[in-house]
Amino acid sequence: MNWQSALKGYELYIKLEKGLSKNSVSAYLSDIQKLWDYSKGELGYNSYSQLTYDDLSNFMGYLKEQNQSPYTRARLTSSIKSFFNYLMIEKMIPTNPSELLESPRLGRKLPDYLTVAEIDLLIAQIDLSKAFAHRNKTIIEMLYSCGMRVSELTHLKIHDVIADDQLVRVTGKGSKQRLVPIDQYTLKLIRLYLIEERNQQQAQKGEEDVLFLNRFGKRISRVFVFTLVKKLCQMAGIQKNVSPHTFRHSFATHLVENGADLRSVQEMLGHESITTTEIYTHLEQKGLRDAVLKYHPRNNSD
Repeated sequence: MNWQSALKGYELYIKLEKGLSKNSVSAYLSDIQKLWDYSKGELGYNSYSQLTYDDLSNFMGYLKEQNQSPYTRARLTSSIKSFFNYLMIEKMIPTNPSELLESPRLGRKLPDYLTVAEIDLLIAQIDLSKAFAHRNKTIIEMLYSCGMRVSELTHLKIHDVIADDQLVRVTGKGSKQRLVPIDQYTLKLIRLYLIEERNQQQAQKGEEDVLFLNRFGKRISRVFVFTLVKKLCQMAGIQKNVSPHTFRHSFATHLVENGADLRSVQEMLGHESITTTEIYTHLEQKGLRDAVLKYHPRNNSD
């Protein structure tokens, strides 16, 4: 079987059996395409079955020479392992050449986040007298107060907001759903947005229950949210490299700083593994350290 046929089968596998999102599927296929291009161009191979561990290891070295970041190379390693695992499951290769392939070591640096004051300053730039201002303010508040991914926000439905229980139903990666608590202030903003703007719009067919609509009555796009955040940061004079995902990191960081345990944060973020949430571990440890220094009797003795 050639590369094209294998890729089609692999695409169905990660879509249907692994339940990956559209964006994840696209990323995995793009990574395997890079390996295919290298295989043909640098090695002269015409089949995935010709690839050995040494070939894959050399490919990772080639990426490093091309100044690809450790994070990019780590993602590619994951994609390659996933692809060859699929080939093994389907008995399309006798051995797995990626089995011993190691991912580059990554630092555990906490991503950039915004302070509460910076978030308030950013939101203050929204002129509520302008069109769609209530929508834009609600978008920013929900990104921060619920810690959701931008793709999760753009797919929110009106019925996902369970106001009586102060919860939002969020559909994450692999169509997995989770319930995230939402504060009364943000619920008030949602109600105001629905009354002042959303209920006045004519939604396009199939979009009637979508919470956030653009001026054409269709769901807002990820690009729109990125553009909105960048514009507000520019107006507020915030120099940090801020994206919609920064609000997710801010949500988690502020929770941990104020005493939330990692398991609770993991559940609210929708991380499948606790290891993903562990980038916030040093904040939790700092809180423990401060508590010991403040309250332990030995530390207060002369």
